[in-house]
Amino acid sequence: MSDISIVFFSCMALGCLVGFLAGLLGIGGGLIIVPVLSYLLLALNLVPADQAMVVAIATSLASIIFTSSSSAYAHHKNQNIPWKIAPWVLVGVSVGALLSGVIATGISNDTLQLIFASCVIFIALRMILPHQPKTQSALPHGSILTLGTSVIGAVSGMVGIGGGALLVPFLTHFKLDMRKAIGCAALSGILIATFGVVGYISLGLQYHDVSEGFIGFVYLPALIGIVLTSAFFAQFGAKAAQYLPVKIIKRIFAALLVIVAIRMLSS
Repeated sequence: MSDISIVFFSCMALGCLVGFLAGLLGIGGGLIIVPVLSYLLLALNLVPADQAMVVAIATSLASIIFTSSSSAYAHHKNQNIPWKIAPWVLVGVSVGALLSGVIATGISNDTLQLIFASCVIFIALRMILPHQPKTQSALPHGSILTLGTSVIGAVSGMVGIGGGALLVPFLTHFKLDMRKAIGCAALSGILIATFGVVGYISLGLQYHDVSEGFIGFVYLPALIGIVLTSAFFAQFGAKAAQYLPVKIIKRIFAALLVIVAIRMLSS
């Protein structure tokens, strides 16, 4: 079996897991896709070592375009997207995400690993130790909201996640209803992924060619494998959420994320 076939079928299996966990726990796939795909790329020597994280992140973001679109449409139908503030948020995350590719490709692979692992540990700890903020503030002026969400967009684009794990607590801190915050995060995920991918593609064109299976830094065999199965298995995850002890599973999963992050830092 060729290396490309190994990546393709491995990512189909990865898509099953990512989709199921997305439906079950409401998490983005980047937390799983990035470390697994970067390991595959290095193990099969498909990219230089200093590009493994960038390619994994870019490919993860490309897959999130599809999953976030489905989620955002569902939230729109349920009237869970706050359109009064959404434009300010969307502009912010778009600008941040567009800059993320420039930032990520300008720093070393080790630094990118450190940033990713730190974000993973932060998100995992929030899952293990959920809490409500003691104080909440009123929503700031639109321009301030745009500035804050641009930072979230940049960080999310740099580590290959949709941004919900960072954006939801940010918005709920400002007295926004949890459902509305999740709906806004789902919509933002599309733009974070799209603008992030634009940056990674444009910057990666000088390094990789379509004949090698790349569009910029996006690795197509991995992307296609993930997308083919993730949306389908997300439906199973959503159904399983009605029967399985999600809180316990979420904390076990968060503990595994911490282990993955620590291993990434020590490797």
